[in-house]
Amino acid sequence: MTFTIGTRTVSHDSPTYFIADIAASHDGDLGRAVQLIELAAEAGADAAKFQNFHAEQIVSDRGFRELGTQIGHQAAWERSVVDVYADASIPDEWTPTLKEACDRAGIDYFSAPYDFGAIDMLDPWVPAYKIGSGDLSWLEAVDRIASKGKPVLLATGASSFDEVVAAIDVIRRHTSDIVLMQCNTNYTGDLGNFSHIHLNVLNSYRAAFPDVVLGLSDHTPGHATTLGAIALGARVVEKHFTDDTTRPGPDHGFSMDPETWREMVDRSRELELALGSPVKRVADNEHDTVVIQRRALRVIRNLPAGHVLTRDDISVLRPAPRHAIGAAHVDEVVGRVLASELTRDAVIGWEDLTPAR
Repeated sequence: MTFTIGTRTVSHDSPTYFIADIAASHDGDLGRAVQLIELAAEAGADAAKFQNFHAEQIVSDRGFRELGTQIGHQAAWERSVVDVYADASIPDEWTPTLKEACDRAGIDYFSAPYDFGAIDMLDPWVPAYKIGSGDLSWLEAVDRIASKGKPVLLATGASSFDEVVAAIDVIRRHTSDIVLMQCNTNYTGDLGNFSHIHLNVLNSYRAAFPDVVLGLSDHTPGHATTLGAIALGARVVEKHFTDDTTRPGPDHGFSMDPETWREMVDRSRELELALGSPVKRVADNEHDTVVIQRRALRVIRNLPAGHVLTRDDISVLRPAPRHAIGAAHVDEVVGRVLASELTRDAVIGWEDLTPAR
C-alpha cells in the first residue's frame, strides 16, 4: 500500500511520517499557532495537525455536570469541560492562515474534524483527515469523512477490535488509503500508562488488515513507544506538540517540545536505518571483516608436493584471505593431495590441491 499525504509518500517502506498534533496548544492565539507550526517543522515534523470542533457540538454541558465530578484526565482541569473545549476550539477563519503557514514551513496541514460542519469546511484545505479515537464508533461521521475520498488516519484508542473492523469497513466504501493507528487514550502522561499501550496490537492489525499502513497515536513521555511501534512496522506517528510543557492548558503537560521532538525524529531515523533489509547476508561494510575475523586453513609444517593431508597437518587461524579455503571446509581437505610444496603456516587454497578423485 502506497499513497501520498500532501508532499509525502506513506507506505510500509517509506520513512516514518511524523505528525505534530498542536491540538489545543495554540491557547486561543492564531499567532501562537503559526509559531508552533514553524517550531514543529524545524524539529522534523512532516505535518502539523489541528482539531476542528465547536464546543456545543462535541460536548454536553449538562451531561458532564450530571456525571457529578470530572473524571479521567479531565479531573485535573480547573474549569468545566465545556469551557475548556470552548477555549480550545479553532475558528474556521484560521484555516487558510494555518494552511499557508504549513506551506511556508514545508510541512503538511490537516486536522481532525469533530462535527459535520468541520468535515465539510476542511475539505478544500486538507490532503487527509484524522478521525480521533472518540469518534471511531460514530460511523455516520466516519462515513462522511471517508466520502471525501482522501486518505483517512484512524486512531483506535478505547475501542474493541470489532469496533475497529466496523470503522474500517465504512472507510473502505470510499477509499483504500488508510492509516490504522494503535492508541491509548489516557492523557495523564503517567508512567503507568506504558503497560496499557499494547504495541503488539500492531501485529494483529497487520495480520487482519495487510493493505493498510500502520501507525501510532501516542501520549506517553519519551521515545520508547515511538521506537517500538516503528520496529513493529508503524510508519505514521502522531504525538502532541507544544513549545512549553509547563504552560497551563489541557494538552501541554503530555506534549513534546521542540527539543524532545527532534530527539524522537533523530533516533527514529537511526532506527529506520538499523532495521534495514530482511535478507540475511554479509553487509556492505563487513567485507573486510570476513577476511580478518574468519578462519582459514594453514599448514602446520613444511609439506612437500604429493603429501596426503591429515587433520594434524592443518591449523585453523585468522585471517582468511579471499583465495584461502575457509574453516567450514576442513573435512573436505583432509585426505587431499598437495599439488605443490607448502611452507609452514602457509594458507591452503583449492589451487594447492590435486583434483579430487
